[in-house]
Amino acid sequence: MEREETLRLEAYLKEKLHPGLRLVARDKAADSMEVYLGAEFIAVVYKDEDEGETSYQFMMTVLKEDIMGG
Repeated sequence: MEREETLRLEAYLKEKLHPGLRLVARDKAADSMEVYLGAEFIAVVYKDEDEGETSYQFMMTVLKEDIMGG
């Protein structure tokens, strides 16, 4: 993703979800960014371009161990 696009997306996510979020480029994937809250990795945002429309998918996996306190 382009730098300006990344900054706009990061600002949007900070406004909607949490001001401590930050996006980090992925080494081998130009169409997605890692999402961190502080130092903790929490999700990946994927860019999707289809028929002239651009959207972004926020994909967060929650493990059962994380919600069960184990």
